Amino acid sequence: MCGIVSLYNKRQAPVLQETIGAMTRVILHRGPDDDGFHLEDNIALGFRRLSIIDVEGGHQPLFNETRDIWIIGNGEIYNYKELQQWLKECGHVFHTDSDIETILHLYEEVGTDAPKHLRGMFGFTIYDSRNKRLFGARDQFGIKPLYYVETEDSIAVASEIKSLLELPGVKREVNPTGFYHYLTFQYVPDPETMYQGIYRIPPAHFFFIQNDRIQLERYWDVEFKPDESKPFSYFVEGTRSIMLESVDKHRISEVPRGAFLSSGVDSSSIVAMLRTFEDVKTFSVGSDIPGYSELDYARRTAQFLGTEHHELVVNAQRYMDELPRLVWHQDEPVADPSAILLYFVAQMASEHVTVVLSGEGADEFFGGYNIYREPHSLRMFSHMPDWMRSSVRFLAEKLPDQVKGKNFLIRGSKTVEERFFGNALIFSEEMKERVVTQDILHSESYRTPWSVTEEIYKRTQSLDDVTKMQYLDIHTWLRGNILMKADKMTMANSLELRVPFIDTKVFEFAATIPTKYKIANGTTKHVLREAMKDFLPPEIKTRKKLGFPVPTRHWLKNEFYKWAKELIFESKVDHLINKAYVLYMLDEHREGHADYSRKIWTILIFMLWHQIFIEQKHQFGPYVSPSVEIRRKKDSLERIG
Repeated sequence: MCGIVSLYNKRQAPVLQETIGAMTRVILHRGPDDDGFHLEDNIALGFRRLSIIDVEGGHQPLFNETRDIWIIGNGEIYNYKELQQWLKECGHVFHTDSDIETILHLYEEVGTDAPKHLRGMFGFTIYDSRNKRLFGARDQFGIKPLYYVETEDSIAVASEIKSLLELPGVKREVNPTGFYHYLTFQYVPDPETMYQGIYRIPPAHFFFIQNDRIQLERYWDVEFKPDESKPFSYFVEGTRSIMLESVDKHRISEVPRGAFLSSGVDSSSIVAMLRTFEDVKTFSVGSDIPGYSELDYARRTAQFLGTEHHELVVNAQRYMDELPRLVWHQDEPVADPSAILLYFVAQMASEHVTVVLSGEGADEFFGGYNIYREPHSLRMFSHMPDWMRSSVRFLAEKLPDQVKGKNFLIRGSKTVEERFFGNALIFSEEMKERVVTQDILHSESYRTPWSVTEEIYKRTQSLDDVTKMQYLDIHTWLRGNILMKADKMTMANSLELRVPFIDTKVFEFAATIPTKYKIANGTTKHVLREAMKDFLPPEIKTRKKLGFPVPTRHWLKNEFYKWAKELIFESKVDHLINKAYVLYMLDEHREGHADYSRKIWTILIFMLWHQIFIEQKHQFGPYVSPSVEIRRKKDSLERIG
C-alpha cells in the first residue's frame, strides 16, 4: 500500500525535482516508510511506500533488466506468485520478490493486456522509454484511487487529488456538475470530482499518456450471469469455498494483520474465516449515545470467535476535533458520517497492525441492502400496463403529504430506473431548487442525476430489478462512497485495508446466484448468510446491517448545533448555496419538526471542504499519525528482542 505520482511534461523539458518532490511529499501518510523517484526525459515518477511485501527489497520505482521500463504501484496483487512463476518460465529475471515488479514483467510479456491478468487492488504507472509513453491502470472495482489532471504544460496522475493541487497551473475551483451530483448521491460519481478539471480514472480502465495526450480505455466489465439450473445448496457451498480461498489470498504480507469487526454478517464472516487460518486481532468502534453503538454485539462475536479484541468509544467532541483534518484526507466531500468513525477505528488498529481485512462489498455482490427487497414489495405494480401506472402516479402526486401510502404509490408507479439512484438519495430535484442558488440552478452546467444513472442502466436491460440495483451500486455507491472512505480513512493512518469480498473470483461466482436465492426467506444476502452460519453465532446470521452508526441526528440538535450555525455563516459559498434555507432546516431539525440530519450534514461537509481546499482557511501538511509511530516503536522493540 503506497502513494504514487506520475508527471508528463508536454514541453518535452525535464521535470523539476522540486515539483515531483512536493507532489509526493504531501501524501506522506500513504507511505511513511520510504520514498523514491525516477526522472527521465520529460517524465517523472514519485513514490511513497508503506512496506508490506518484500519489506527489505521492494523499494520503488522498480525497473526491468535493461532499465528501459520503470514502474510505480499502489496496492497488492494476490496472484503475483503464480504470475511470477509463469514469467520466470518465460525467461524474465526478477530482482525482488515484490508483487509490483510482477506487473512490470507482465507488461513486457503481454503489453496493455497486463491488467486483465491481475487479481487484487492496484493503481500503477509504467514508463516505457522504448515507446516514449506512460501506461497505467486502476483495479477492476476501484479499491485503489487514481486521479488525473491536464494543464497547459503537463499531464499528471496521482493516488490523491492533493498531489495534483501541488502542480503549477492547477486551479482550485468547484466543479458545478460535481456539486449538483454530490447533493443527490452524497459523493461525486465517476469520472467527475468536486474540482473543475480534475478527474478520476474509472475502475477497470487503463490509460496512455503519449504525444501530449491522455487516453483512457476499459479493459474489464461487470457481468451478471444468473444460473437458474443449479440448486440452492450449490451456491451455498460455492460461496463458502470461494470466500475461504479469497480470505486466504488476502492474508499475504510480511507484517502483522488484523480485521475490523462490527456486528453484522459481513465483517463477522471475514473475521471467522480469517480465524480458521491464524490468530486474529479485531477492532471495533462506537459512539457514547445509546442506540448508536454496536460494541456489545461486536464484543460478543469476538468472544465467540476467540479474537484479541480492541474497542473504542468516540464522543462528539473528539469527532468534531478531528473532522477538519479528516475532510482534508478525503480530498473531496463525502457526506457519510461513518467515514469519520472508520478513521478512529483505523487509528486504533494502526497501533497494533499494518494490514486489516474488512467486509466491504458483500452487500453489492450478494444482494444485502434492504432496499433490494423493494422490487418484491412493489411487484403488484409490475403487472399494470404503462398507462395505468402513469395514472396511479398522477393521482398519488396530488394527494396531501400526510396521506399514508402516498410514497408507496409514487415509487410503485415508477420503473426502477426512475426511482433508484443508489443507496443515498439525499436531495430530490425539488429540494435542490430550494438549496441551490437560482443562478447555479439555471446555468449551462446543470445536470440531473439521470445523466449519471441512465448510461449505467442502459447496460442492464436483460437483468431483473434487484440485479439492476446491484449493478448500479457497484458502479456508483461502492466506488464513490464505500471504497473511497475505506481507502482515505485507513491510509490517513498508514494502514492497509483489504477487502476479500471485492475480488474478481468472488464476483464471478456471486454473479451466477439467481435473485430468488439472494432475496429469500424474509432476508437479504440469503446465500451468504447460509454459507457462513456454521462460522458465526446464531444471532449474527439474521442481524440487520448497521456498520458503524453515527448519532449525527442527535449531535446536530445539541453538541454540533452552534458549530453548524457558525460554519453556515462563515463559509464563502453564497454563490452556490441558499444559506437561509439551510439555516431553516437546521432550526427545524433542532426543534424536532423534521429529521433533516442527512441533508444538513451533506451541506456542512461541503462547506468545510470548501473552506479547506478552495478558501484555504485551514492549513494542513504532510502528516504521519501518532499511532503509526507507536506501532513502529513496538516493531523496533520486537526486532531488538
